Amino acid sequence: MGFYTESQRNAQEEFNSQELAATMEAAIVADELDESQAKFVGSRDYFFLSTVNGRGEPTVSFKGGDVGTVTVIDPQHLAFPIYDGNGMFLSVGNMEETAKVGLLFIDFETPSRVRVQGNASRTDDEQLVAAYPGAKLVIEVEITSVFVNCARYIHKHTRVATSKYVPDENGDQPFASWKRIDMLQGHLHPDDEGLADENGGTITAEEYGAKLLAGDT
Repeated sequence: MGFYTESQRNAQEEFNSQELAATMEAAIVADELDESQAKFVGSRDYFFLSTVNGRGEPTVSFKGGDVGTVTVIDPQHLAFPIYDGNGMFLSVGNMEETAKVGLLFIDFETPSRVRVQGNASRTDDEQLVAAYPGAKLVIEVEITSVFVNCARYIHKHTRVATSKYVPDENGDQPFASWKRIDMLQGHLHPDDEGLADENGGTITAEEYGAKLLAGDT
């Protein structure tokens, strides 16, 4: 199976970039991480994860953690955690249905980026699971392709702070503000029921929206 699909090649033909695309594939696309790419991936504290469900519908998620949130197992395998979320499990469900993933690693300060595509599955490897205290589960990715992109359209941003919600070495994290929303009470995970009162009381969806806009979550 080639790197490009028929539709991608049709688009290249339309815009007269067939030779350029072929040259780019030969120059930058590989089936494993090289040393510098592995170092870059291991230095990130976030990445963007794309998945697709069985209906062909894609979704993209932001995944954050500590520096090294993605473990480079070897040049052809990565692992990353799934932390507490909103209970929708869109990415997890998609990965279990189709396994196809895309991971985008960006440094907005340099700027630079690395793109990875592969097949994802849950792992029960004790060493990997132990590396992510507080994770609901850990995903392993078998890399099918990796490549870099030109950074000219990446806007430069300065990093300010690590999210307070990244689990600590014991897997503990603050109670999420959205779990205080009044309409969600009675529908939360059993471990979270009743904790809103211990963490400032319930709030309305409108009040939570105001917190989001103010960056106070």
